[in-house]
Amino acid sequence: MTWIKPSFLWMMYRCGWGTKKDQETVLAVEIGREGLVWALRNSCLSHYVPGLHGDAAAWKRRLREAPARVQWDPERDLWLRPLPYRSLQLGLAGEAAARYADEWIVGIEDVTRLATEIRALVRAGEPERAAGMLPGERPLRLDGELLAHLRA
Repeated sequence: MTWIKPSFLWMMYRCGWGTKKDQETVLAVEIGREGLVWALRNSCLSHYVPGLHGDAAAWKRRLREAPARVQWDPERDLWLRPLPYRSLQLGLAGEAAARYADEWIVGIEDVTRLATEIRALVRAGEPERAAGMLPGERPLRLDGELLAHLRA
């Protein structure tokens, strides 16, 4: 499974600012909106929610069949501490992973050096400068109906 992590700081948490073994290179992969919307429409939550899924067996079936899965993880601050709100993580398998690789990617940028520089500023006690270097992120406005099956 391939995971899309739309948050830079969540990705820094996941890869330890590019210092974890086999995660020393950090790539920012840009995908088109259409691909993201397709993945969300064809996804299932990674955990069972009784009021949303009915019964556990139906959720397990849907999880097995869905080419994408969503989990909501705590967003992170510059020190990689959890924040009180969550970011979407989108796992892709099968058809979704193939579409991602063959159709959805519109750009790839190596941001390893940026990760290293921001981490150094945080460690040096310069969080304002570090924050000023973060890639621009903004909430993606989507139809509420699109996410209805993904809200826990």
